[in-house]
Amino acid sequence: MQVANNMAVSIHYTLTNDAGEELDSSIGQETLDYLHGTGNIIAGLENAITGKSVGDKFTIRIAPEDAYGEIHEDRVQIISRDMFEGIDDIQVGMQFHADVSHGPGVVTVIDINDDDITIDGNHPLAGVTLNFDVEVVDIRPATAEEVSHGHIHGAGCDH
Repeated sequence: MQVANNMAVSIHYTLTNDAGEELDSSIGQETLDYLHGTGNIIAGLENAITGKSVGDKFTIRIAPEDAYGEIHEDRVQIISRDMFEGIDDIQVGMQFHADVSHGPGVVTVIDINDDDITIDGNHPLAGVTLNFDVEVVDIRPATAEEVSHGHIHGAGCDH
């Protein structure tokens, strides 16, 4: 069986940047399980997994445009501390859910200068080339319910 659209796929992966720093990994943890063909993972990785079989292992280098996109300077803004009503201790690195120029998203505080707070609405991995070591662990046809919901149902799923 090969990975194709509407298949439930389980992979193990290790993600590094071009400097070789490990950014994330599923090794020693549960697999990453997703519904293939629905955009539940970044496009470059999903495309690379298409056609693979259980047991296949491969390495893929994914450019920003096929991952989390390029950095958009217009998503970096300086806003007033007043915008953080009810939050007394704002720190660099804090993240908040917000309505941003491109829709709902997460912003990260990247600088604090008195009452001016600089936030960044780019994904933390925007502009980064990603390197994945991947092993395909399991493939099965998704159920009709999983396909209609747009994600696979595993242990603890509340559907």
